[in-house]
Amino acid sequence: MLFAATPCTAFAPWGMEGVGTVSTRDTEIRATVSPDGQTIVWGSPDRAGASGGWDLWRAHRIDGRWQNAEPLALNTPAKEFDPMFSGDGRWLYFFSNRAGGQGGDDLYRAPVAADGAIGAAKNLGPGVNTRGDEWAPTPSRDGRRLLFASDGQRGARRHDLFVATWNGTAFVDAKAVPGIATDADEFDGAWIGDGDGLVFARSTDVESKPIRLYVATCRAKAYGDAVPMAVAFNTEEAWTLGPAVDWNRPVEMLITGAAPSPKAGKLDIYRVLTPVVRGDGSCG
Repeated sequence: MLFAATPCTAFAPWGMEGVGTVSTRDTEIRATVSPDGQTIVWGSPDRAGASGGWDLWRAHRIDGRWQNAEPLALNTPAKEFDPMFSGDGRWLYFFSNRAGGQGGDDLYRAPVAADGAIGAAKNLGPGVNTRGDEWAPTPSRDGRRLLFASDGQRGARRHDLFVATWNGTAFVDAKAVPGIATDADEFDGAWIGDGDGLVFARSTDVESKPIRLYVATCRAKAYGDAVPMAVAFNTEEAWTLGPAVDWNRPVEMLITGAAPSPKAGKLDIYRVLTPVVRGDGSCG
C-alpha cells in the first residue's frame, strides 16, 4: 500500500487501501483480503485491461504494500463481482451472470490453491441461486453458513439478506436474516463479532439512489437497532457499500466509498475499524 492504511475511529482519518494499485482513478468496489494477508481481490466495473467490465482484480503484498494489480483469469465477458475469501482461504466466492446459471446474477466459488492459484469456478446451485439476482456472498468464518443478498428468494421485497447452511454438499435452506428487511434494498452484508452484529448496505433503490452502511446488533435471534456506520463519508447522500472484514486483521474491515480526502477516483477502497457490538449470541 502506498498510503498507510492505519486503523480508524469514527470521524477520524481513515486509510485508503493501495492507492494507485487497488484504489485508482477508476471505480473499485468490495475488496477482500486472504487470511494470510498476502493477497487482495476486488471488483471494478470500469477498469480497463480485463475481460469486458465488471471484473475481478488481484494484487499481492510485496515489501509491505499492494503491488502488481492484474485481472483474474476466471473473468469472462459477463459480470464477475463481489469477491470474498473464505475464512480458511481455500475458496474465493463471487457473483456472475455468465451463461449456465440459474438466471440473473448467480453465486459462484472457485478453489484457491496453496500457491494462490485460483481454479475453475462452480455455480453454488439452486439452494441459493434463483431466477433473480444474488449478490455479495459472505461465508461465516467456519464456512458452515453463507450470507448473501437476493431479490429472487421467496419472501424478498426488493434485495434482502438471506443466510443458507452447508449440508456437506451444497448451501441450502436459505432463510431471510431476521430483523433487517424493509421496503428498501438491503445487500452487501458482513458478519462482525462472529455473528453478534451485521454491517450491511441499504438504499431506497440500489440502481439509482444513494447507498449507506448500517450496523445492526443481534438480540433475541434477530438483528435490530440498525444505525448508520460511524464513518464520516457514510452519509445519506453518498454511495458507501461493500463491507468486508479482513480475515487477517478482523479488528479492521474494508469498505467502498468516496471520501473528500484522500480520494483516488470515483469510488475507492478504505480501511476502517470493524464496529464493536454487544449482542446476545442468539443469531449464530
